[in-house]
Amino acid sequence: MTKIELETCIETYGRDIYSFCRQLTKSTLEADELYQDTFLKAVELNASIRSDHNPKSFLLSVAIRIWKNKRRKFAWRNRIAAMDALPEGEAKTACHPEKSNPEQLILKQEEAAQIRHAVNRLPNRLKIPVLLFYMEDLSTAQIAGILNIPDGTVKSRLHRARTILKKDLEVIFDEIYG
Repeated sequence: MTKIELETCIETYGRDIYSFCRQLTKSTLEADELYQDTFLKAVELNASIRSDHNPKSFLLSVAIRIWKNKRRKFAWRNRIAAMDALPEGEAKTACHPEKSNPEQLILKQEEAAQIRHAVNRLPNRLKIPVLLFYMEDLSTAQIAGILNIPDGTVKSRLHRARTILKKDLEVIFDEIYG
């Protein structure tokens, strides 16, 4: 991959990769670092990225591997000598205001926050496929390729995650809307 192809890749997929990094880390600072590390690794692996294949999937898999390695390293270091927890800020996404009244807008924002919170409570093995499927609009086959797991496993994890989310969100929305 040439420098021009890399710049094109950043322009084309940069927003999606950054948004995914924000969802994984739940922190702007960590997302910035993960985003930069992802593209630095892409520069290192420039021969592996082929623009005729799906570079977005490749970049997402690089981001996931880097994130998992950092979490593993943090957990290992924490076992040796306890450190302060990683800062975990609330993931805030911009809400696109539509032509509606303020009450409806606030309800939509509250629903979105509840859904994000429910997804963030999922274990990582279920959360990552959900984010890739719904946030990045990837197929189950593409997710399987990114995570190096069978397609059936991706479908199973998505089903389990949907079941958990439905149960959690049913309780929450019953309380809100009674």
